[in-house]
Amino acid sequence: MRTAGTGDDGQSRGGTDSAPRAVAGLLTTFRPVAARLAIVVLVLAVGAGGIWLVAGAATPQASPTTTDVPARDIEPAHVTPGSEAPGEDPSAAPDPGGDTPPDPGASTGGGAQRPPGSLDAWAERTATATGVPARALRAYGHAELAMREHRPECRVSWATLAGIGRVESDHGRYGGVTLQQDGRPSSPIIGVPLNGSPGVRSITDTDGGRLDGDPRHDRAVGPMQFIPSTWMRYASDGNGDGQADPQQIDDAAVTAARYLCAGGRDMAGADGWWAGIMSYNNSVEYAQKVFGLADGYAAQAAGARD
Repeated sequence: MRTAGTGDDGQSRGGTDSAPRAVAGLLTTFRPVAARLAIVVLVLAVGAGGIWLVAGAATPQASPTTTDVPARDIEPAHVTPGSEAPGEDPSAAPDPGGDTPPDPGASTGGGAQRPPGSLDAWAERTATATGVPARALRAYGHAELAMREHRPECRVSWATLAGIGRVESDHGRYGGVTLQQDGRPSSPIIGVPLNGSPGVRSITDTDGGRLDGDPRHDRAVGPMQFIPSTWMRYASDGNGDGQADPQQIDDAAVTAARYLCAGGRDMAGADGWWAGIMSYNNSVEYAQKVFGLADGYAAQAAGARD
């Protein structure tokens, strides 16, 4: 049984940062460049790890196991691992300059000024074309913009983040919850306990239950399904409220983008894309599902511009 917090092969998502054996021979490592001081989202260096921001969120109640699976009905793309990356069309990329004029009173919290609705028109247009909720698209689009500023060599796209978001939680709607305008699901999204049961990894508690409500075993949390230890390493504040909350989709999308970009990956190249996705979940079928979704979202959004 595959449930939230486990991959197609039963592995937890966002748990490791190593390339799978299936594509190890195809992957290359890119040297990271120095981080820029002026970035789109709030960036705070915390300790030697250079964490953007680690802030507390209210401890949720651990949710019961459910048989609902966000990605059950998604067909894997017929693509060979490492052979290509999903298609991209610059005309479909988020462009804050094409929406509303700057608002000098708006800020992401890190000093960078951005109008609060700067991607509204893009998100609404893209939502109509793709069926992805506009609120989720705003998060994915802002995460791409953040990486353009902070990790320009990574070239991670909103469409790839949307593909992950669909597989992981149906864009924050897993288990019948709704994604609210503040970017949080109506109820916390928490996966099954990673207790070593059939098809599930065994990961003992790393956060005292603070993020997942389980003091015995870790569970994947939030719309992008991070295990607590990985969240604590990459946690980022994507909406400028001074906190990094895995349940908040702006925070989760930026954190996922940073995780994918780790090690200087180029997410627009075949090697980097497959290495990044399979570090998120070491499953070829999982990566093929994300590929098909990302490729389709990008094509649909480009078609809406024609």
